[in-house]
Amino acid sequence: MKFPGSVLISLVLFMSETAAALCLSTDYHDTGNRMWQTLTLLFALFPCALVQLSLVFIHRDVSRDRPLVLLLHLLQLGPLVRCVEALYIYFRAGRVEDPYVSITKKRQMPKDGYSEEVEKEVGQAEGKLRTHRSAFSRASVIQAFLGSAPQLTLQLYICVLQQEVTVARSVFMVLSLLSIVYGALRCNILAIKIKYDDYNVRVKPAAYLCIFMWRSFEIATRVTVLVLFGSVLQIWVFAVVLVNFLGFFLYPWILFWLSKSPFPENIEKELSRLGTTIVLCLLTFLYAGINMFCWSAAQVELSDPDLISKSQNWYRMTVYYIVRLMENAFLLLMWYVYRTDFYLYVCAPMLFLQLLIGYCMGIFFMLVFYQFCHPCKKLFSSSITEALLSCFKILYFICQHHKSTLLTGKVVMKSENTDEARGSSKTIDSQNRNTHQSVSSNA
Repeated sequence: MKFPGSVLISLVLFMSETAAALCLSTDYHDTGNRMWQTLTLLFALFPCALVQLSLVFIHRDVSRDRPLVLLLHLLQLGPLVRCVEALYIYFRAGRVEDPYVSITKKRQMPKDGYSEEVEKEVGQAEGKLRTHRSAFSRASVIQAFLGSAPQLTLQLYICVLQQEVTVARSVFMVLSLLSIVYGALRCNILAIKIKYDDYNVRVKPAAYLCIFMWRSFEIATRVTVLVLFGSVLQIWVFAVVLVNFLGFFLYPWILFWLSKSPFPENIEKELSRLGTTIVLCLLTFLYAGINMFCWSAAQVELSDPDLISKSQNWYRMTVYYIVRLMENAFLLLMWYVYRTDFYLYVCAPMLFLQLLIGYCMGIFFMLVFYQFCHPCKKLFSSSITEALLSCFKILYFICQHHKSTLLTGKVVMKSENTDEARGSSKTIDSQNRNTHQSVSSNA
């Protein structure tokens, strides 16, 4: 039985970030910055409430009649109680034999084109630990992208406005960045386990390292770009955020409407149609929050029974990163054009180049992960490099077609101009002849 290390890491990040947010909000209150205090508390308490709801929902505590656990969740102590419960189950598992054992069948990764199916006995203790790991993984994703990501953006923006980086704020920003990267990592692992649920998936340390580097570069550069753009064009940054958020929020609903699938009713038996709609809206809300800062490894598909797309769509991922790179470059260009006197002592071209290179480094580690370190790369029907090459071929074809149309237009214009010149020269010659004839007749 594996030690619930992911549960412990999630709890440590959750508790430390919440404590740092409360301490920093106290500092803002002492200095009279009420707006910064309110926003800091909002980005700290809102994800806390969602984390409590997700833990209660996954463990089905409402139907199990556990009033004490529900009370602790109302007091925002749910993650602490769940972690203690998971550790108690782990250390007690070896002492008492499980009277009930279930048998699960998992397929091994194919070797030489052959995949072997293996049966494994799973006791009650191990099943409960799996539920705890799954619940904390989802809670880490919620905490990362609905709390830590806006919190990091806010604190970095305050640093730019005040032209000062305090120790408390720098520690808080480091904790927020670690929480976001860890949440993105858990999102990647969750997506792999959901898509390849029939297989026994083992993620190697090299894969964890690649995901960590990929997400670190991607998220850090994205947050920095948004903060720089917002520091010079405060109103327009809200438009950028709103368009991104609404686009990704409505995208799964548009696909669901186009698929003409029936409304999903199998999420939870005790939920009404209104409750199911609220849960789906919260899911797409989280999906939009993830895609605001990085690529969501788990693609929401409302027509699927598991609500997650199990197909590996390389083209969608390629289009996302191409558009996001162009957007980051455009936002940095706007920052460079409209930068204020504060940035006179900053080498703007170098910062521009460093941020673009940082985002490209994130894409590089993503390619390394999917090409060499993905635990299920043997099951891919095609690789991401093939998708990239095909997309570049399409772009090259479009560019060539555009060039050919331009050249054709230029040739047509030249021919028309030549015909006009010839026609004008002919008219001039005829006029000269007529003038000469009239002169000679008069003579």
